[in-house]
Amino acid sequence: MASVSFIGLGVMGYPMAGHLQAAGHDVTVWNRTTNKAADWVAQHGGQTAPTPREAAEGSQVVFVCVGDDPDVQEVVLGQDGALAGMSSGTTLVDHTTTSADLARELAEAGAAQGVGFLDAPVSGGEAGAQNGQLAVMCGGEPEVFERVGPLIDTFAKARTLIGPTGHGQLCKSVNQICIAGLVQGLSEAIAFGQKSGIDMDKVLDAISGGAAGSWQMANRGQTMVAREFDFGFAVDWMRKDLRIALAQAEAIDADLTVTRLVDGYYSEVQEAGHNRWDTSSLVSRL
Repeated sequence: MASVSFIGLGVMGYPMAGHLQAAGHDVTVWNRTTNKAADWVAQHGGQTAPTPREAAEGSQVVFVCVGDDPDVQEVVLGQDGALAGMSSGTTLVDHTTTSADLARELAEAGAAQGVGFLDAPVSGGEAGAQNGQLAVMCGGEPEVFERVGPLIDTFAKARTLIGPTGHGQLCKSVNQICIAGLVQGLSEAIAFGQKSGIDMDKVLDAISGGAAGSWQMANRGQTMVAREFDFGFAVDWMRKDLRIALAQAEAIDADLTVTRLVDGYYSEVQEAGHNRWDTSSLVSRL
């Protein structure tokens, strides 16, 4: 059993940290909203700390799952950031979806004081985090990946070392590019079917087992038909992820025509005041 800390108790981090504690590890948590950290301890056990630095002190592995690049920089590299409380031989695992450049910056900062690093964004949404069924895509050194693997396995159904530092984040961009196109295609299909007057619940049953089937169709198709959009991964966060992917595409001269279009469509959902709806709400603009 390990002594670990978890920085960030949002939609994903809260249940992920809970799985670690339930597996018998000694978990110290920190969250910007202290009441949420107190609620987590009341539900799961463990303990809270007043700063990321104090949460990290004495921990063998520090997990981070916050919002965006600036948030990670603050809670890891800031004066009271986690890295300031970590000692040589410990490991930092960042589950936040960030830029690959930030992943490399964190790895370099960690290496300067003997701290291992893994960039490890996740896929599977709120339900995947709650059920311990996340897919984790990792970048870093093989020995670091293997060292923290059993801990990640407490909340993941699959973990893959994609390559060196930053490659986990690049893999997540590939994942989000795929999802953006799928959700737009599914949205258009549902809107087309409904405007044609056919029973879309029956249509989805008929086609979901064929070549058109996907995770999005199986898990969001019926709810999109019913206009239910409260499933955790908000439009705001999808736009953040697509912003990262589009910036990387510009840097390497990659053509993301469809992704750029879908990002613009998500901006329309935001402008309509639905920025906290989940990503399947793309159908609402049609």
